Amino acid sequence: MGMSVDPGQFRSAMARFPGAVTIITTLTPQGRRGITATAVCSVTADPPSLLVCVNRATGTCQGILESGRFAVNLLPDPSGDVAMRFAGAGGATGEDKFALGDWREDAAGLPVLADARVAFSCEVAESLTAGTHQIFIGQITDISEADGAALLYEQSRFHRLAPL
Repeated sequence: MGMSVDPGQFRSAMARFPGAVTIITTLTPQGRRGITATAVCSVTADPPSLLVCVNRATGTCQGILESGRFAVNLLPDPSGDVAMRFAGAGGATGEDKFALGDWREDAAGLPVLADARVAFSCEVAESLTAGTHQIFIGQITDISEADGAALLYEQSRFHRLAPL
């Protein structure tokens, strides 16, 4: 195949790649699940779709597999505390993560952050396993938008956009 790249070197290189900070959520019979992620991107405008990459070891991944639905919440700046909580800081898991932030339900019952800069509600159109992660392509069923700056992540720190 080709030369192998060290996973540590890969993580270090990807840390230089700035990303929008999102929380991917879903709803299961056991309750709400969510994780912090920067691995989100658009796929196509027709039909409106995006993809997310979710670690297969998480309850969020299992919840999306079970429910076939997820929401992507673009975090406002500042909201590093919410991002860290959903990344597992402080040991919060499952439903306990939702104690921080103002959460509401979209039309399908998915958890959506009330002050998200953008929230996409999606139904899984395709799913693919890639190493430790599951790639979900979601067909967007609803979008809500709000004004304000989004939170960014690069070099293991949160950042904000500034005009040039």
